[in-house]
Amino acid sequence: MTEGNPKLFISYSWTTLLHEQWVLNLATELRESGVDVILDKWDLKEGHDAHAFMEKMVSDPEIKKVAIICDKLYADKANGRSGGVGTETQIISPEVYNKEKQSKFVAIVTEKDESAKPYLPIYYRSRIYIDLSDPDLYATNFEQILRWVYDKPLYLKPDIGKKPAFLTDSPSVSLGTTSKFRRAIEAVRSNRDYSKGALNEYFETFTQNLEQFRLTDGDGEFDDKVIENIEQFLPYRNEAIEICLSLAQYRNIPESHQQMHRFFERLIPYMDRPEHVSNYREWDYDNFRFIVHELFLYAIASYLKYECFDAVSYLLRHSYYIEKGFDSDKMIPFSRIRKNMQSLEYRNKRLNLTRASLRADLLEQRSKVSGLSFRQLMQADFVLYIRDSLDSLRNDRRQSWWPETLLYIEGREVAFEIFLRAQSKEYFTKIKRVFDIEEKKDLDVLMQAFLEQKLWIPSWPFSSLNPTILIGYNELATKP
Repeated sequence: MTEGNPKLFISYSWTTLLHEQWVLNLATELRESGVDVILDKWDLKEGHDAHAFMEKMVSDPEIKKVAIICDKLYADKANGRSGGVGTETQIISPEVYNKEKQSKFVAIVTEKDESAKPYLPIYYRSRIYIDLSDPDLYATNFEQILRWVYDKPLYLKPDIGKKPAFLTDSPSVSLGTTSKFRRAIEAVRSNRDYSKGALNEYFETFTQNLEQFRLTDGDGEFDDKVIENIEQFLPYRNEAIEICLSLAQYRNIPESHQQMHRFFERLIPYMDRPEHVSNYREWDYDNFRFIVHELFLYAIASYLKYECFDAVSYLLRHSYYIEKGFDSDKMIPFSRIRKNMQSLEYRNKRLNLTRASLRADLLEQRSKVSGLSFRQLMQADFVLYIRDSLDSLRNDRRQSWWPETLLYIEGREVAFEIFLRAQSKEYFTKIKRVFDIEEKKDLDVLMQAFLEQKLWIPSWPFSSLNPTILIGYNELATKP
């Protein structure tokens, strides 16, 4: 044995020649995987004391693991304390009950009864076992054995983080939307006559009171304040996501599409300086730039999840009216909802974090408590990127939407769900309105522009993406 090869003893019953060969094959596979297996057929020689051999295998500190191969006969002998298995049981069972040594023993089940219950010794029945009774799952569960032997579990307990900022004891900012949120959710899900009014009340309260989250100068680093601010906003973001998901499920009608559009019209001005402010820094509104951008991503992701393509089309097709502000163009496209955040770039340098995108990191981390998977958020981001790229070609302007989350594609590129489904001509007909096209060939100019590098394709220091693959272009509309 070389250093680093864990020792493992196999306890089993001589049930049949076939079963003995199965055990021998398992032991051979384990040795080929670097495990120093101790097996009676190899290590118990003529003249050796079988009882002393078994006792040494269980109590020897060099034996790190003991595998108990359980079939019906083994369980019966263990419970009846008969034969060699009974002897091993008398040695093993006290060790199994010793909490300090529980990880040393694992039952490997090779047979089950008519009710699909594993045959296990009574002393082991309350403990977790590894199932090798199903040949179809053998490879997966053999890996589980190796992970147990090498103490390399598949799921590692993550380090505990800090308490979220919105739960701190210090006074937190409130949007005052809770009661209106509950009324709106109940109205939408129950299809009440007052759904429109309840939604308007919620949206108006949300947009008016968002002013409470405006940042001001003070002691400390400004980027710290941005991070704390968006953390404190998390409960209200989650409320808004639930509203979006409920609208997609229960109220997918033009009237609610317009309400969502007007909601973002009232949010967009927060991303820039108010009219009464003359002295400012570009990053003074970075918390709002993150909040509004994140909410828009989740609105699109919610509608895509429930295949509300008319709703997505409405939000992307209609410009947004900006009543107040310093922009000469009062009607702006959706792509203006994504703005740079200088405070996060500064934070990355100040703390020497060497991250490709702190914004992408935050979006990924916050997705874990959103009710939507991060893959769904990336799909929404990619859809927005493709639509903006098409609009830039149509209107002869620069691209504006940077798909922040796609940093996490990290080389594992496969077409997103809606494009995989759009291999069907019928499904393609449904999603084409999102991109304002009539047929697949309308995408040819986009693919050619990517190929000729007339459009920029996002890339980061250690990753990039291929839009042709993510859109599944070659397979689109190729099936009935």
